Amino acid sequence: MTDPINVKALFLGPKSENYAFFKEMLNYLMDDHAAWRRYFHPDDAPVVTGEEQGRPDFAATLQKTREALIDLAGNLQLSSTPWFSPRYLGHMNADTLIAANLGYMLTLLYNPNNCAYEGSPATTALEIEVGRQLAKLMGYDPERAWGHITSGGTVANYEGLWLARNLKSIPMAIRACRPELVAGMDDWRLLNLPAGEILDLADRAKAAGCFDEMRRRSVRGAGMAGGGLGKVLVPQSKHYSWTKAVDILGIGQDNLISVPVRDDYRMDVKALERVIDGLIAAGTPILAVVAVVGTTEEGAVDEVDEIVRLRERCAARGVWFYLHIDAAYGGYARSLFLDGEDRFMDFAALAGGRGERTTLDGDWLAREVCEAFRAMPEAESITVDPHKLGYVPYAAGAVVARDRRIVELISYFAAYVFEKSDDNPMLLGSYIMEGSKAGAAVAAVWMAHRVVPLNRDGYGRIIGDSIEGAYRFYRSLLETPPMDVAGRRFEVIPLARPDINIVDYAFHEIGNGSLDAMNRLNEAIYEQCSYKSGPLYITDFITSKTSLTSGEYGDTPRSFVARAGIAAGEWERLQSVYILRSCILTPYLTSHTTYETCWENFMDAMERIIGRICGR
Repeated sequence: MTDPINVKALFLGPKSENYAFFKEMLNYLMDDHAAWRRYFHPDDAPVVTGEEQGRPDFAATLQKTREALIDLAGNLQLSSTPWFSPRYLGHMNADTLIAANLGYMLTLLYNPNNCAYEGSPATTALEIEVGRQLAKLMGYDPERAWGHITSGGTVANYEGLWLARNLKSIPMAIRACRPELVAGMDDWRLLNLPAGEILDLADRAKAAGCFDEMRRRSVRGAGMAGGGLGKVLVPQSKHYSWTKAVDILGIGQDNLISVPVRDDYRMDVKALERVIDGLIAAGTPILAVVAVVGTTEEGAVDEVDEIVRLRERCAARGVWFYLHIDAAYGGYARSLFLDGEDRFMDFAALAGGRGERTTLDGDWLAREVCEAFRAMPEAESITVDPHKLGYVPYAAGAVVARDRRIVELISYFAAYVFEKSDDNPMLLGSYIMEGSKAGAAVAAVWMAHRVVPLNRDGYGRIIGDSIEGAYRFYRSLLETPPMDVAGRRFEVIPLARPDINIVDYAFHEIGNGSLDAMNRLNEAIYEQCSYKSGPLYITDFITSKTSLTSGEYGDTPRSFVARAGIAAGEWERLQSVYILRSCILTPYLTSHTTYETCWENFMDAMERIIGRICGR
């Protein structure tokens, strides 16, 4: 069992309520680091003497540093975004954990580079440990899985597809160098082997002494010139990194297929099945299917369990595809479902409440969301970002893979950096896409995990509070009466019930039949609730925005437009609807007083802004 945490003790706080403790720890880390320097060969004479420190040019140099810091502080205070405030309901940002910040600040003084163990013996070990922790959070066996920290979800997605691409090419490569290992298998069979069978074949190639030759004959050596590895299927709600990934990895954008989403903005699994059936009928293999757990636009959670069941049906027909989950945003929310012993809980135990507090109406969480998170360990790899729902400072993404043998298909060794061995997890840089990388980011994640358990008693409390706050906000949008402004009536329409903690919505003038006018209204609102209106520090309420276009979403947004009473012809003419988006990562909106104040601030701001737009 894990000890309970107090969420409000984890952050510096909207009004710097925990400043005294934070400053005490800053003093500690500086004193500790300074002592470390002093006691490295303590008999060595100081390089900087007291006499030199008293010289005018020495003092002038320090003054330049002081002045530069003051200028930087002023610029940051004038132009930075107040992520810490409950008034900020914009992008996927919030206050960051004290523990993570202190870990980052302390470690940057040591400047470790997690590319090579000799440049980061402390933080490379921490990265391996953090990778296992994230693997366990995703439901993998941490002793068999592999995971590490990246610069963000984009690189993590690249690595997931890199793994899928190289894995898919291995059976053909084995046939080219040791045909007896795949005797009796035709091309279609070789292109549809499950991951475990492919990795077992790779082990047999290693035992036969042809592992290096196999890798040379795979896509990593021969390249993608021959193609034929198949299509990559992603939902229309995909992150833009997937379009870039197929380009960078030589797969080609023509081989990226967008699968429709439903009105709840989850992938339409029936549409996915139709796409797969069409590819099978055409004799086209499927390289990978990507499910999203926490879309960046809507926070939607694809039904991973249904996708897994679809793959099982495909396997019965001799068809298999690699499954990657892009949980860059939503991955940490899996902690909601893990008990104090890190066991996945039944939905019935979750529906009534979290911890000691009963959630709002007991229906803040949908059963299908729970089942999607339960099925995540069935994927071959998963992207998850600590710098999103891990509340860790930038930059810290991560990728985890279920079977660590797969990294041998992408590993490299640079002679001047690495000492080659058969299996050495400390050779981190040989298994990853990036080279030099900050050990400070790893330390921040490690510190966060050390203080906040990766289950319902830790992160589950923070993220559960944020989801409950989002659901309160959504319910308030549903229940708020029309707003009277200058003799005109305006309503607010939520896009969809939030799966986790993103709420999308748009304001609409009742009786207005113009989609263009509705888009202009919401764009004008956004401009008054963002950096476009001037320094965010003086903005009453801060949100973000997006546009749902037919190019990305097909006709899915048509039903939302119809709910505003706007004719289908308007959607067909413009094929784009402008949406306000509030990512509610703050854990402070479960307090009635704080929430009511936030909601009042929001409504007051909207009434003033719409009044200005209307020329009142």
